[in-house]
Amino acid sequence: MKSNPFLFLALLSVMFTLSGQQTEVDFIKADLNIIPDSMGSIAASASYELVAIEKSSSFYLDAQRMEFSSVRLNGKKAKYTYNGKRLNVQKKLKPGKKYRLSLAYTAVPNQTVYFFGWDDGIPNNNQIWTQGQGKYTSHWTPSLDDMNDKMVFDLTLTFDKSYQVIANGKLENSKIKGEVKEWKYSMDGPMSSYLLAFVIGNYESRMQYSARGIPIENFFYTGAEKRFESTYRYTKEMFDFLEAEIGMPFPWQGYKQVPVRDFLYAGMENTGLTIFSDAYHVDSLAFADKNYVEVNAHEMAHQWFGNLVTEVDSNHHWLHEGFATYYALLAEASVLGEELMYWKLFDKAQALQKAAEAGQGEALTDPKASSLTFYDKGAWALALLRVQLGEEAYRTGTLDYLKKYQYGNATVANYLSEMSAASGQDLSDFRSDWLDGTNFSMEQARKYLTERSPALRNFFAMQHEIRTSNAPNERILQEYWATNVSPQLRERSIRLYYKSLSTDFIREALQTGDLKMRQAVVQSATRIPKELQSDFEILLNDPSYLTVEQALYLLWVHFPEKRADYLKKTEGILGMPDRNVQSIWLLLASLTSDYASNSDRQAFRQQLANFTSPENSFEIRQRAFVLLSEIQGMTDQNLKDLINATVHPQYAFRSFARQLLDTFLKLPDQKSRISSLLDGLKPSELRYIKQKLTIE
Repeated sequence: MKSNPFLFLALLSVMFTLSGQQTEVDFIKADLNIIPDSMGSIAASASYELVAIEKSSSFYLDAQRMEFSSVRLNGKKAKYTYNGKRLNVQKKLKPGKKYRLSLAYTAVPNQTVYFFGWDDGIPNNNQIWTQGQGKYTSHWTPSLDDMNDKMVFDLTLTFDKSYQVIANGKLENSKIKGEVKEWKYSMDGPMSSYLLAFVIGNYESRMQYSARGIPIENFFYTGAEKRFESTYRYTKEMFDFLEAEIGMPFPWQGYKQVPVRDFLYAGMENTGLTIFSDAYHVDSLAFADKNYVEVNAHEMAHQWFGNLVTEVDSNHHWLHEGFATYYALLAEASVLGEELMYWKLFDKAQALQKAAEAGQGEALTDPKASSLTFYDKGAWALALLRVQLGEEAYRTGTLDYLKKYQYGNATVANYLSEMSAASGQDLSDFRSDWLDGTNFSMEQARKYLTERSPALRNFFAMQHEIRTSNAPNERILQEYWATNVSPQLRERSIRLYYKSLSTDFIREALQTGDLKMRQAVVQSATRIPKELQSDFEILLNDPSYLTVEQALYLLWVHFPEKRADYLKKTEGILGMPDRNVQSIWLLLASLTSDYASNSDRQAFRQQLANFTSPENSFEIRQRAFVLLSEIQGMTDQNLKDLINATVHPQYAFRSFARQLLDTFLKLPDQKSRISSLLDGLKPSELRYIKQKLTIE
């Protein structure tokens, strides 16, 4: 048996547990053998090493909706009870003695493990992936749902040999056994169970190595080599920056990143294995519109803040999200410049001020606080704490905190204690103002920004002059533009004051050569003056899918005599991963009588209608639903697809679909129409729609 150098740390971590945690035993290690089935079930065996901490007559593991065929303790059949949620093993335990629990079970998880594409018949569209945080790993393997219970996980997965299987830890070996392949992954540090993860799909990968030699394996979809560089741009640079900035070497064996479809969030920082939405798996043109850089840095920072040192409970969630957000800003600034970081902090400050003024301010120590509070106020708290303590004390205290609580759990008080020790300062006022208080000090935020960013200092001065001066807005803007070349200042100026700008000013903005400025113009415009028609037509060639999409729509609306020309010029452009350009093109082409024949236009409409199918990503589906509903073009199949979307695991998409369905149910005759479409629905879809029809 492999020795465990973290046993002492794991035992020490018991001191920091909640009263509700299982303290009688400490689970040290888990060896898992997982065999997923593409139809949604899992067959598995698991072996756990545990040590008794105190006398007890039983111990448990969380296990959701499983069937156990074998439960053995130290090789012998064990007495146990199981209530569908928790496996309770009856055994008198002797303090200090080690035990080995062996299980064989099957599971049909209704959450946490997600199966996509297996029933649509489309090649290379099949995926299985997990999301543990907030969903509980105990839905696919017996584990402990408490974040304070950490163990070392070794994971063996067996699946169809034609697929790539990726999991936490180091890949020790893989071997083909007939039509399947076995993948063995091992870990050498303990972690909370919510960070256990795997992905199965059609992938290729490329390896990078950090300055210290840590392997960084970045995965991309088979055949999507052209998207590799633009997806993972700056990964190594930010990895090296974080190691140097934090002062602690990367605490895990290696790092992997994998895009998946229909992911529940932007990304998830599973230990050594970040899973992220393939909406960020972009080509070089889309990089300017939406890229993975910030999410990449955020999930990477979590490997220290959240994975290495984990919160005791959600009262201390600042230790995860506030830290990851702040260090992501620093990492992004290291490759894209500090100016961008200051403008992002300004945006966060504005949102926080607005919430506070509306009476919606929250404390960072409130376990039910919003993402705005945990992420953005959390980042601001760290930025200002760094100023208060000074550079050396801040870095020393943060490093001491990570070293002291590594592979364990911590509280906000634990962190502040280390910072006080490093600086010699009493942080009671800081905690009261920034952590326990619900207000947001815009005054402190503006002071911080004006001292560091000349562009923001000028922006604030420009806004003040526009509010207080009788001079035309455009004249004031011109004066500040003449002395300040900040692209962020200019872009914000256009978005804020577009309606007061002359056509000459707008033309000049379009001709500056700055992509974001052109984007600001086209996204702010609601009409195109005739004298700017040719300037906007040039935007159909812009190296930005967002700009092309908006320019095409505006030109099509305002210059009907040239619709066919605009459609011809943009035909074949797919756009972002959500097919933003193709979707609007199909709609406009289907409505343009002089562009194509009736049969071709019907084919365009049908192609757009096909985008609502579950075989597509939810981003593509949502865009198609919006466009079709705006022209009252939803077919019966589109409505069935909408009903399917109402039970989708992605919360935002599910909510969108339910709201759109509610809108349809309020229209004349739509309730009876939807009632006629129930045949062939899945049980979960049928349950939801029957409930809605009854309520309505």
